[in-house]
Amino acid sequence: MNQHVSAPVIRASACPHDCPSTCALEVEVLNRKRIGRVRGAKDNSYTAGVICAKVARYAERTDHPERLMHPLRRVGPKGSTQFERISWDEALDRVAEGLLKAEQAHGAESVWPYYYAGTMGLVMRDGINRLTHAKKYSRFFSSICVNPAWSGYIAGTGRLGGTDPREMGVSDLVIIWGTNAVATQVNVMTHAVKARKERGAKIAVVDVYRTPTMEQADIPLLIRPGTDGALACAIMHVLFRDNRADRAYLARYANDAAEFEAHLSTRTPEWASAITGLPVAEIEAFAKLVGETPRSFFRIGYGLSRSRNGAVNMHAVTSIPVVSGAWQHEGGGAFHSNSGIYRTRKTMIEGLDILDPKVRQLDQSRIGAILTGDPEVLSGGPPVTAMLIQNTNPMSVAPDQERVKQGFARDDLFVAVHEQFLTETARQADIVLPATMFTEHDDLYQGGGHQHLLLGPKLVDPPGECRSNHEVITEIARRVGAEHAGFSMSPRELIDWTLNASQRGTLEHLEAERFIDIQPEFESAHFLSGFGHKDGRYRLKPDWKRPPIPAPGLFGPWEQMPEFPDHWAVIEEPTAEHPFRLVTAPARNFLNSTFNETPTSVKREGGPSLLIHPEDAAARGIAEGDTVEVRNTRGTVALTAKLFDGLRRGVVVAEQIHPNFAHAGGRGINTLTGADPVAPAGGAAFHDNRVDVVKV
Repeated sequence: MNQHVSAPVIRASACPHDCPSTCALEVEVLNRKRIGRVRGAKDNSYTAGVICAKVARYAERTDHPERLMHPLRRVGPKGSTQFERISWDEALDRVAEGLLKAEQAHGAESVWPYYYAGTMGLVMRDGINRLTHAKKYSRFFSSICVNPAWSGYIAGTGRLGGTDPREMGVSDLVIIWGTNAVATQVNVMTHAVKARKERGAKIAVVDVYRTPTMEQADIPLLIRPGTDGALACAIMHVLFRDNRADRAYLARYANDAAEFEAHLSTRTPEWASAITGLPVAEIEAFAKLVGETPRSFFRIGYGLSRSRNGAVNMHAVTSIPVVSGAWQHEGGGAFHSNSGIYRTRKTMIEGLDILDPKVRQLDQSRIGAILTGDPEVLSGGPPVTAMLIQNTNPMSVAPDQERVKQGFARDDLFVAVHEQFLTETARQADIVLPATMFTEHDDLYQGGGHQHLLLGPKLVDPPGECRSNHEVITEIARRVGAEHAGFSMSPRELIDWTLNASQRGTLEHLEAERFIDIQPEFESAHFLSGFGHKDGRYRLKPDWKRPPIPAPGLFGPWEQMPEFPDHWAVIEEPTAEHPFRLVTAPARNFLNSTFNETPTSVKREGGPSLLIHPEDAAARGIAEGDTVEVRNTRGTVALTAKLFDGLRRGVVVAEQIHPNFAHAGGRGINTLTGADPVAPAGGAAFHDNRVDVVKV
């Protein structure tokens, strides 16, 4: 007898993860509790039906047997994974008790709600700030990811925006600089390859190792880490030298062009070659191509900013289309992020109307120093003795890991973690709360890599006892006496309020449309009506003493930042003791520490490994598959050697982040990364580490 099986229902959604693409999705809903295959929305002009493989198989995460389903209370030592199941009421009461106890003993600033981008949904990611502001807990200075990049970009342009990223498809030269788009934002490749197929466009890729993206390039440009500014300056030197600079455009749209040209007179291809490792002929040929191609599109990623000179590198690269005049042309100019175009009013979501600017901000990137009581980063305030953590896994992803571990090991630190899996951070918690995933709650998204506002509606019921971030924050707020109108609203009501306040219509309208294209008009996106500074001109000479993005002060050696684009030699250069430069690049099948628990991703990535040039390996007696120790003054990490000739000599790459416990010795890759802040607005230099590599 044939049994009727109903076909899956296809529902619209949005990818929640920290990738600039924030893809528009079509999700198979199998029943009230399960999803099937996830696909890209074909009718979204940026996603164009293409998504990454890890999100396509998202059901592996939602149905994972190790997913957290019930609240837990720690009954063994921190990190022991000894927990017992408790009720939600008991769990929330204990969390509230921990926060109130800290507040009573040391004041409200001893509580530090800590979060990040495990979801990019505005309600579920940012709602924790409403609790922070209502209680005057220590505020969260978000620094770990975008600060160097955005500082460098906005220092020149005056605002965060740029050429419509879909214009890559009508470009004649697409330059993908500092991002492995095949692994981290696949839609970039969709539009770049479209230009190659339809227009015969060339694709150039600038990176520090031969990534899958570079393997697809017509023009691969392999440089040493932290030397992007040198290459950018040499390209602009050639443009001026060979009369390919658009002097009329510079006269109208930029400041200090003549002084800048004089500055570049010594930044020759020979000078840059010695710094970058790129042959002079390749620099000359690429600069000539840029000068001859008005429709040159610079798609600038984050990788070049993850060095101590990252803001300077970003500004230097962004200056190239200013010198060439490419901004004037469709398919020309630069794009880094559209995060500045949305102007979303998050007053109700974040409680911005009750924010007290006198309450201290604690630097996300320096969590290790904060939790170990460094008075400098505590800003003269009390120690942190209680934390509520959502959407992030600092025990794995934060820099200066040994210090982070010391901080979390404190017996006097109360920690509550709201999570989907028992991550390294959750293992340190006193209370663990099970969290929903993106198909199990309503949220609102905006894409940094494109121009769409997207709705991510609840599609299925959460499994077990999982609750959303909003539910947890609201319940904790009630127990600790926090008051704000946003606590009495549902996620859908918050979305509707936010859309109305932002003049983006209503939830009903967005629900019908699924996503809204808010790309600025051509004149604005190409800065033809003026750059974002008051005088409408691009800053070739940035004012670094005024942080281009909100920050509680100036960070790092900002006084030493170069006046014009340059190679700023503030990076961790190799030494005799530590002769290699380590880059901790993104893994294709993980997204930071997300997906490093799903079977297919783990199988495809294999174990923690280190890419090392065969000649460097031979000089140290290292063979393929050998266990090596990677060492510096911050610690030691065990990895498996993979011989790889797609590197400059003296450069090693660890594609990460594997769980700490996946490494022999339990020390993950961020043991080796530093937390000293990047000038001028903070951030972490994840790709800027000198190390030694020794065969075990």
